[in-house]
Amino acid sequence: MGFETLIGAFGEVFAPGNLILMFVGVTAGLIAGSIPGFTITMAVVLTLPFTFGLSPVEGLSTMIGVFVGGLSGGLMSGMLTGIPGTPSSVATVFDGFPLVRKGRPGLALGLGVWSSFLGGIISAVILVMLAPQLARIGLEFGPWDFFSLVLFALTITASLSGENLTKGIIAGLLGLTIATIGSDEVNGVARFNFGTDILQNELKFLPVLVGLFAFSQLLSDVRSRDKARRPLMESSAKAVRVEHFAAVKIILRHWINLVRSACIGVFTGILPAAGGSISNILAYDQAKKASKAPEEFGKGSPEGIIAPEASNNATAGGALITMMALGIPGDIVTAVMLGALLIHNVQPSPTFITDNPQLAYGIFVAFFLAHFIMIVMQAFCLRAFLMIVRMPMYFLASVILLYCAIGVFALDNSVFNIWVLFVFGILGYIMKTLGFPLAPIILGVVLGHIAEVNLSRAVGTSDDLTLFLTRPWSLFFLIVALFSAAFPWYQRNVGKKQWTLFYVPLASLALSLPLIMMGGVVRPGIGCLLIAYALYKLYRRHQSGWALEER
Repeated sequence: MGFETLIGAFGEVFAPGNLILMFVGVTAGLIAGSIPGFTITMAVVLTLPFTFGLSPVEGLSTMIGVFVGGLSGGLMSGMLTGIPGTPSSVATVFDGFPLVRKGRPGLALGLGVWSSFLGGIISAVILVMLAPQLARIGLEFGPWDFFSLVLFALTITASLSGENLTKGIIAGLLGLTIATIGSDEVNGVARFNFGTDILQNELKFLPVLVGLFAFSQLLSDVRSRDKARRPLMESSAKAVRVEHFAAVKIILRHWINLVRSACIGVFTGILPAAGGSISNILAYDQAKKASKAPEEFGKGSPEGIIAPEASNNATAGGALITMMALGIPGDIVTAVMLGALLIHNVQPSPTFITDNPQLAYGIFVAFFLAHFIMIVMQAFCLRAFLMIVRMPMYFLASVILLYCAIGVFALDNSVFNIWVLFVFGILGYIMKTLGFPLAPIILGVVLGHIAEVNLSRAVGTSDDLTLFLTRPWSLFFLIVALFSAAFPWYQRNVGKKQWTLFYVPLASLALSLPLIMMGGVVRPGIGCLLIAYALYKLYRRHQSGWALEER
């Protein structure tokens, strides 16, 4: 029955009408993702009414096309203009934009496109093979675990701060403060509204993001008349050629980074309410920590492009795992997809794959196919989009600022969002001039709200604070957060200070505890392996007379 069902699903997905819909969906997603302020969610929501008259497979195939295209489309504007088209492309800008400025836009875009494609394919394989097993992890998470996960993510501020950790921490705290503006979602208490109704609600994330990244960058690019008259980069034949083969060779050379980042994306996507905006920063952080040349990050490192692009596309596969196996939306986009299923009288539940095997296989096949369509359509879109870099900066800045203003205004038809963009653009420009990194601010704004809501829920559910330490997943993420926060000091002192010899063994021993607490067979087994690894490392270092390591 399984083979016949698979053949039936292939027939539906590869029907000429469905293929046309998927090409249109992917193209629409690429365009939506490349426009700062126009989110993937908005694109998928706009697609929903057109699916009413379609079959479930056709409707979901179109939405998946928009979803995959949108995740990949954000890299175009992020790399070429320094403005991430979507929140899931924030970390791509850190190294993509500097590489373009070095005169290698073709290589930067090639790395982004192929990392997106391969990350998506890896997540598709995991989606097909491990959907029921992986989705159960999401059910184990309570508010204590989500808060600890976000706390771990916030420790990335240390890695994103560059050489000036103090300024990075100040920027991160500023981001957390911005996230508290408006009414408390749980208790409804107004904070930092200064007696005005307009600040009663929280600041929208996109105007803040676009202001900090877009407006501040545009101000830097046109701060003098001479700079304003120059193009973003000098035009040449080589500058507009996407270097596919060179990009693939570099990605294959860093295949461990690719696979690790894709797995981070899948895991983040499985967690309800998490998404590409978190996974791309997490993957970037882990790539920097594992790199042999961490000092190159932020200056156009290929590893810094591979990691976030592989992870944000892989997040889609993780979100679909949660949606299909549990009926729980992994993010806002899959929540819209759940609505589309309900419209067609299909009930998402843990028995969804068993009850609707052809539709489930159709989603699997469509997700695979969407990535192949994306790689084809991206090539055409990139050739057109690359021409942007030839325009004089004053003209380009005017057009980008107009689109940014339209994008943030369209969020809820509010002029206030344009003022938010303007204020945070000025703030971003001043902070960049004073040497403060902008990435930690964005991290604080993105994660601050999630942390606050889950902390309130945890305390509201039980006043026993020891639950943060006795729940295995919460303890796991708190331990990871502790060692992640200490990692910059470890990286700076490895090979110089004696205490760095104990960092990895202690981390392995500490992480083994929550894994053993989880019960079962697999996780305690992994915990025992970590203990064995830690003891082995300590034994080897004892044998070497505690000699310092070379790096």
